[in-house]
This record gives sequence, structure tokens and C-alpha cells, in this order.
Amino acid sequence: MRSCARCKYAEVIGCLELNLLYRCRLSGYTTGETECCDKWAAATDKMRETQAAQRRAAKDICMSKASRVVVIGWDSAPVDLFTPEWLEKMPNLSRLVSGGTWGPLRSTDPPITVPAWTSMFSSRNPGALGFYGFRNRKVGQYEGKWIATSASVPVPRVWEILSEAGKRSCVIHVPQTFPIKPFNGAMVSCFLTPGTDCEYTYPAELAPELEQITGGYEIDCDNFRTEDKAELLEQIHRITDKQFAATCHLLQKEPWDLFAMVYMGPDRIQHGFWKYHDSQHRKYEPGNPFVNSIVEYYRKLDDQLGQLMQLAGPDAAFILVSDHGVKRMEGALNINDWLMQQGYLTLKEPVSGLTRFDEKLVDWQKTKAWAWGGYYSRIFLNVEGREPQGTIPAAQYEAERAALAAALKSIPDDTGRTMNTHVLRAEDIYSGPYVDQAPDLLVYFDDLYWRAGQDVGNPTIYSFDTEIGPDDAVHDFHGIYASVAPGQDEKGERAGLQLMDVAPTILHLLGIPVPSDMEGKIVY
Repeated sequence: MRSCARCKYAEVIGCLELNLLYRCRLSGYTTGETECCDKWAAATDKMRETQAAQRRAAKDICMSKASRVVVIGWDSAPVDLFTPEWLEKMPNLSRLVSGGTWGPLRSTDPPITVPAWTSMFSSRNPGALGFYGFRNRKVGQYEGKWIATSASVPVPRVWEILSEAGKRSCVIHVPQTFPIKPFNGAMVSCFLTPGTDCEYTYPAELAPELEQITGGYEIDCDNFRTEDKAELLEQIHRITDKQFAATCHLLQKEPWDLFAMVYMGPDRIQHGFWKYHDSQHRKYEPGNPFVNSIVEYYRKLDDQLGQLMQLAGPDAAFILVSDHGVKRMEGALNINDWLMQQGYLTLKEPVSGLTRFDEKLVDWQKTKAWAWGGYYSRIFLNVEGREPQGTIPAAQYEAERAALAAALKSIPDDTGRTMNTHVLRAEDIYSGPYVDQAPDLLVYFDDLYWRAGQDVGNPTIYSFDTEIGPDDAVHDFHGIYASVAPGQDEKGERAGLQLMDVAPTILHLLGIPVPSDMEGKIVY
């Protein structure tokens, strides 16, 4: 069989050679004039039917693959965006939903930016990645901590797999891309980047280009936990516009097979303005001047979404995702104060007033457990033989952990209502070589409506502000997924989507074999 070099389906089926001539009958393209010959005239009807079936199969295969893929991330975007109330305000999201596949996207445990975005683009759970948040504990040490940057990622992400396959990617602001690793493509690093005075692009000469296009590039807000809401709002919009301008420029200028860009603005505006937006928030103020801030911001994102879809072109699959959702914060449960009350945690000396928790304060010989705070809590047990001054004998570990888990589930909220608290064991939710580096327990207070406060010396175990500045929102278990792809007729809502499904779907759309150790499934 000889292939016709001019046929766009040649790599799938090729063209039949019939001695003196060959002819491509795919897509109506003919390489030469029709000629009579004995062998052609003698072809049977069965052969003709077989050829037609092969051509149909070839066309179906080709049409099921996108020539390129665009992934746009809205960090922290909630499932509520799929409701009619929101879709009326967002015509481009509505068009994406009505024309494609969509549904809630289950995040990682824990549902937080790191590890969620890396889990999405590598299709690995945190137990296979080895980090369970931005900061992580060095097992067997009380004070050893480390930050999960790109250097901590032990597996290839989808753009690195594509790079090995000879395909090119453009990656902008995907979390955990700093420091930058060279690959086949262009990159602008994420919010973990200290600033634009360090190397934040690949190649490095891309930075001056972005500086010129945007009038001074910006990575992230200086501080989204601030009382100066007017300044914060202006900053979020300014940075969003600059990053959008850079995205449009690179989308058109750079050659790419995969284009992936993540907006951090949704996360920043929701943490800073949710109490002004959500009438169910305990701090909601009717008639406040920022009541429409979140809606107006999402309208901006929707307008930019429409422009990006147009720039991507009809040959590109287009995927919109978020790493987790968002909802109102009811309060903060001061977990270390509670552990002290219950006799699990003992300090060397009593603290005077509100004090930032530090492992240096702990009397380890009298302590069974301590905790880290945040949108979820990580509980660590002080185990004999594992920790330097462990107090829980290894033989009693499971019993002590079960008792602590039951006690955590029984904690009421500030009104006396028992919270719907989830207490998770690492071995039940993770798999992979790093499960033993996970916390002993992960705790989601009241279905994540309550965050965990880490400080000690609070007047009660309940607080309604965070220890690190004003914050109105917490994370939710489900983010969003919506996509359209050339040749895909399937439309409508899909149940059971998981964040790790995104990477294998990208590879499949581009015709690249999905590695067997990826944990997600192909969406289509």
C-alpha cells in the first residue's frame, strides 16, 4: 500500500495502488485522472464496499481528534455558575454548556489549589505526588516544613508528556510552575513566583515582550486579605486585564498544540468579597457598595472567554475548568485551642493572648496531637518511634486515631448544632509511594463551611475572622467542567467527573496514548 502525500487522511488509511495507477478517493480529492485498466475493472463489489467502510472509519477517527486543545482555568469557580441565573448573565459560558459536555468536577482531597491543579494536569492523586497543600511537613520532624513548588512535582504533567511526543504547549499561570522547567513550548509561571524581577517566563526573552504588551506585567495581587476593598478590586481587574492581553498575544503568536491558562482572579475576588455577594453570609450587609462586584467580574471573564474561544478557532477543543468550588465561611474552629482543651496538646508555658501557633511552643513529652489550620485541618499524632519525642505507643496508634476522629466529629458549632464534619484517614483516600507522608487525619469542619484556625490563646474555640486577615469564603468539593470538541456529538451534563480526568482527555483529543499510570478516565 502506498500513501498519497497530499491526502489529509493518508496517515490513517493511505491510498490503494492498482499497478499502473493509484487514486485517492478520500474527501473527494483525486491525485490523477481516472484510467481504465484490467485490474481496476476487475475489482469486485466486495472490495468497493470494504474500501468505502475503511474510508468512513478513517474519517470518523480523524474527526474524533482535535488538532489542538485549549484549557482555560478559573481558579475556585463554583458549580453555581451552571444555574440558569448565572448562565443568563454569562452568554459565552452558556454557549459552551449548551453546545458541549459539562458538569460538576470533583476536586482533590483536600480541595485546594495545591495539589489540585497538579493533580488535574498529571492525573495523579496527592498520595502519588507527595504534597497535601502549599506547605508540607517533613515526616519525623516537628519543625520541618517545605513549600510545594514545581521542583516538588515527581511526575510529568501533560505538557511534558506532549513535549516528549514532539508537540508544543503554551502554559500560562498554571499553579506549581515556578521555578520554570524547560520544555517544548512557552511558559509564564504562576502565583508562587516571587515577582517579575526573577525569571518568570520560558524562554527568558519572553518577559520583556510581555512587559511591553501589558505596560508592566503583574503575577498576582499583593494581598487579597485586606480591608482596603476598593484597592483590592481595582488590582484584581487590572491584573486580569493584563494577563488576558498576554494570553491573547501568545495564543496568536506562539505555535501550540496545547494552550493552558489559569486565572487566579476568581479565587481572589471570592475570598475578598463573598460577604458582600452572598445574602446567606453571616456578615452580609444589604445595600453594600460591593454587592455586584463578583457578578461583574464573572461577566468580564465571560466576555474574555468568548474572545478566547474565537481566537482558538473551530479546529481546537476548548475546555473550561476550575480546581475546586467556593462557598461562604461560617467561621473558624480554633483547632489547637480545642486540642489543648481535650488534653491532646500541651504548651511549655501558657500564652498571653492570641498567639501564632509554633511547634517551638509545644511540650512534646506531654502532647499526643497538634494541628495545622487553613480551609481544612491537618492533624498530626505524636507517635513513639516516628516522632523524636513520641508519646503514643505504635501499638495504640489506631485506637488513639479513631478516638480522636470520633471526638472531632462531635464538635458542635457556636449555636450548639453538631457539625457535619468529615474526618479522613490517608490510607482511605490516597494511593501511591507518598501516602506515609500524609497527615494522620484530614478534617473538613461542617462540610467545609468552617475553616480551621491554627492560633492559640483565642477567647473561645470559635472565631469569625481569620488569623491572617479578612477572608469571606471557604472552598467547596466541586469545581466546574465544560468542553466542546470537533467531531464530538455528545452533549449535556455528565455526572461523576473528577479532576484527574482532564489530563487523559487532553492526550486523547490530541491522539497521544494515555500513560497506564494516569488515574483519571477519558471524558470522551
